Amino acid sequence: MVAVGIIGSALVAVVGLAMSRADLVAIGLPLALASTWALLRRPTSASVSVALRARTADGETGAEVCGAVDVQAPADLDWIQLAVDQGGRRAGLVDVPPGRGVVTTSTRPLHSGPVELLAVTGRSISVDGAWASGVGERVSLDWRVPPRRHDVGRLPLAPRLLGLHGGHPGARSGEGGDFRDIRAFAPGDELRRIDWRATARAARRPGDLLVRRTDALSDSSVVVALDTVDDLGSSVAAWGSGDPERSGVTSLDLGREAALSIAATAIAAGDRVAYHALASGGQGLRSGSGPRHLARLSGAISATGTGADGTRYRRSPVVPVGSIVFVLSTFFDGIAAQLASRWRASGHAVVAVDTLPELDAVRLTPEQTVAMRTLLAERTEVLAELQHAGIEVVRWATDRDTGMRLAALRQQRARAGRR
Repeated sequence: MVAVGIIGSALVAVVGLAMSRADLVAIGLPLALASTWALLRRPTSASVSVALRARTADGETGAEVCGAVDVQAPADLDWIQLAVDQGGRRAGLVDVPPGRGVVTTSTRPLHSGPVELLAVTGRSISVDGAWASGVGERVSLDWRVPPRRHDVGRLPLAPRLLGLHGGHPGARSGEGGDFRDIRAFAPGDELRRIDWRATARAARRPGDLLVRRTDALSDSSVVVALDTVDDLGSSVAAWGSGDPERSGVTSLDLGREAALSIAATAIAAGDRVAYHALASGGQGLRSGSGPRHLARLSGAISATGTGADGTRYRRSPVVPVGSIVFVLSTFFDGIAAQLASRWRASGHAVVAVDTLPELDAVRLTPEQTVAMRTLLAERTEVLAELQHAGIEVVRWATDRDTGMRLAALRQQRARAGRR
């Protein structure tokens, strides 16, 4: 602005002198004096502190997130101009007076998972706008939006219950379960387990005692494997655009929701849960149980986003023996289906959870409609092959509760048939 004032005053003075117009020279004189005054008052370098913070309104999951920008500026500046971005989009410009100021924001995230909640760039203004500094370094605040949690009701179990604690009838004798059998008293048996009625009816010799045995309660080993390569929204027209406002509910939104819901239901039943993101470099948590482990799982699932390197590679995590694996994917390219089939062939129980949302195919060209139908037909073949391999397929968007219950009932009938 100072350079513009000097050049403008010089041009006006030259034109006035050339045309012998004293009035033009008089007009340029105040501009020249103001520019000279601003030049003499050139500000020195100043340090401006910008800090970002945020909190969830009322502490509710998925609620509005309140952000704050704390600005500390020297008193010799006229004001600080901030450009505020929310959700990756420019939200507006804010002028902050010198000293200490706070700019408050409010954001309602559209999707779960890691997001850039708030970002700020700024510059300082001095001498009534005559001097403006360069744009400072961009400061951003990342936020992990937790997914919603649903009560699944009932989950299929691992093929072998090997744990010592839990809420499912195990394969060993112990305490807490259903009736197992009656056998002769042996050293080590507890006296309270003597069944006096059975002894009176079935004892072969005087002095023989019979004890009543029950099944032990055991836990199931659960592995949740989330495919993070694809993140497809319900709006097919927005696929590949990267626009979170147009995409609608995405497959990763449903995937994170399914992962947390399955983990919470399993831990509530006393089971051990492990979590793995299948993308290259994805997160993983070893098996654990209890409220603290559920909190760790919630944090890991909330931090899971799309694969950073953009490749289609999936890592194959180590699965404990005798586990049930929930594979959460859209099953478009078949790689996640291959991992599920491999785990099934290794003796694990596998449930394929389809995380593709209900699709909205409006605003598609005829060519795009044909391409979409081709992709969906290929995906249908992949899901059919999984079912033929003995893998239960559950569609999360429409029948998560019913599908899980039916899968558990079919598994229970299959076990009864093997016995």
